[in-house]
Amino acid sequence: MLKFIDGGVCAAQGFRAAGVHAGVKTHADWKKDVALIVSDVDCAAAAVFTKNVVKAAPIRVDLQHLADGKARAVIANSGNANACAPQGEENAERMCAAAAKAIGCPPEDVLVSSTGVIGQRLRVEVIEEHIPELYKALARSAEASDAAGHAIMTTDLAKKEVAVETTVGGKTVRMGGIAKGSGMIHPNMGTMLCFLTTDCAISPAMIKAALLETVKVSFNRISVDGDTSTNDTCCVLANGLAGNAVITEKGPDYAAFVEALKALCVELARQMASDGEGARHLITCTVGGAKSEESAETIAKSVVSSTLTKAAIFGADANWGRVLCAMGYSGEDFDPDKVSVHFASAAGDVQVCADGRGLDFDEDLAKKVLTEHDVEINISMGEGAASCTCWGCDITYDYIKINGDYRT
Repeated sequence: MLKFIDGGVCAAQGFRAAGVHAGVKTHADWKKDVALIVSDVDCAAAAVFTKNVVKAAPIRVDLQHLADGKARAVIANSGNANACAPQGEENAERMCAAAAKAIGCPPEDVLVSSTGVIGQRLRVEVIEEHIPELYKALARSAEASDAAGHAIMTTDLAKKEVAVETTVGGKTVRMGGIAKGSGMIHPNMGTMLCFLTTDCAISPAMIKAALLETVKVSFNRISVDGDTSTNDTCCVLANGLAGNAVITEKGPDYAAFVEALKALCVELARQMASDGEGARHLITCTVGGAKSEESAETIAKSVVSSTLTKAAIFGADANWGRVLCAMGYSGEDFDPDKVSVHFASAAGDVQVCADGRGLDFDEDLAKKVLTEHDVEINISMGEGAASCTCWGCDITYDYIKINGDYRT
């Protein structure tokens, strides 16, 4: 039985976490800016990274460290992306080495991530100086996961944290995650930092397959602003302490593991879309009656990525023409004369389009529907039985304010 629980990255057996202020964020001497997640034992590990050609130094280091499919810990900082920066890879390796020395493991067993401003040298010295404090703060608690979750935030207004519990091979298995992501979010791999932990016993090959399968239907289905970051990383560590038989092939145990991992990551993805920079609305777009899931996904992504649709939701304007327009340039071939569109929320449901034509609808009700924080755009294609859901947010004046002076 799958259920959501507390604990974040510390929910699974054998994981500790911490977050401290080291001084990477020089403008905010009270904000945590370095996180550490450590397993008591070696883990099977996997990660997926940005498809941006310009990749941050930590990603290049992680690709090398993951060559053997295992890891023991993750160290991450906010406030500086260590991307296109002087001594980038050297400083990323220094972070790994400092953490490894405290933990007592090889540097190659530590993964590293950074997020923040691009192009500036990382003050790795302040991170190294605070490693003893960071290691000492490690704990197995919800509070420790909370500290790590806050330490990776940049423009995020809310921490992203989830944990789930399920049964795999007759054993109770737990998994949890923390993530950051508010801007530079677009469906093309994770477009964020996300760290996942589990006590399930699973081989490196199978955990890689599970992560790829999961990212496709979670983090690849969100969009905030159409920008794909240089640092996007989603990694998972599995230490096997749950005691289940090691998952080495696809079957019932693998399916149960993937079901839990998807539930975890979909919720984290929703939290990121909801916390888009300056956003006031979470937009959930479900396309049903499509010829295929792939077709439905392409159309739903186009709708949640549409700047004009985002602006209409911000203004609580039931301008359904923006939705059809975004569908039309998605690249998918469909019959517009079969399309119907509903806007829905806790305030009600209003159909605005049927068979590709506008309907007379209650504008006052539509306004109430679109004023709610969680807004749904439900589209029926009338062409098949496939469906897909993607998530996004509105675009507001605050998005410009946040990004107009992000560096300065």
